[in-house]
Amino acid sequence: MSAESGRRRTSRNGAILFTVAVFAAAVAVVLALFGVIGGRVGVTAVVVAALAGWLAASSIHVVMEWEKAVVMRFGKFNRVAGPGIVFTWPLVEFYTLRVDQRVIATYFGAEETLTSDLVPINVDAVIFWMVFSAKKATMEVEDYASAVSWMSQAMLRKAIGRASLSEVATRRDQLDAELKDVLEGKLAEWGITVIDVEVRDIVVPKELQSAMAAEAIAARERNARMILAEAEGDISAMLKDASANYEGDAEAMRLRTMHLAYESVKHSGGTLVIPSAFSEGFTEGPDGADKVARAVQQAAR
Repeated sequence: MSAESGRRRTSRNGAILFTVAVFAAAVAVVLALFGVIGGRVGVTAVVVAALAGWLAASSIHVVMEWEKAVVMRFGKFNRVAGPGIVFTWPLVEFYTLRVDQRVIATYFGAEETLTSDLVPINVDAVIFWMVFSAKKATMEVEDYASAVSWMSQAMLRKAIGRASLSEVATRRDQLDAELKDVLEGKLAEWGITVIDVEVRDIVVPKELQSAMAAEAIAARERNARMILAEAEGDISAMLKDASANYEGDAEAMRLRTMHLAYESVKHSGGTLVIPSAFSEGFTEGPDGADKVARAVQQAAR
């Protein structure tokens, strides 16, 4: 592993050392043969040894586990080789590119991009992708890594231009899904699959932030008033139904009044004083006293 810009990456130092070792071994063998056959090592022997080492190093390659090598023969595609040791014919075959098939994260952004309501915003995002066809990634596009970055940025600008500021700010998941679907269709032609797209940050101009905050507060106050109005409507409907039940029954209405009065002093421990006029309504007739007693008992409950 090697550290670069605070990140840890896998290293190909072992493969490079293997190539150097192959070159050195071929040179040593040729020089040894010249020494045994000719008795001395001259300039010719050095040149021939260097040529043999170059041919050997260009014929034996090490492809890492996560890589694929695209092998060309006389300029035409021949095969996709690897991982492991790959042999090619000197001067006839060569591999143009080692394609990394691991998941790659690419940062991209859209600066000063106008929304559909003409508000300039800055959006940062990251795309996670990988190469599923080394042949297409090599043959269909010159630099597939740069192409992914530029295509992602272009599609992000288009998506922002189709949405308003409020939609971009509040529907981030929808924007992620839209970008993923569009990029999958575009990049599949290059042998690349999109794993995920995530919008990291949306920056609104400072002069609009206070206006958006005021708009959000006003919207919440409006929603609160609407909920309160709906509650008032429900309460008024219930009171209307209750008044219909009490209509024509004066004793029930008085009893309800006693309940309300009792509830008002039940927790405070105060004294409930009942006006004489109130109790007279229960004393009409021979059973008035019993009515008052029953009413008091019911109120006490």
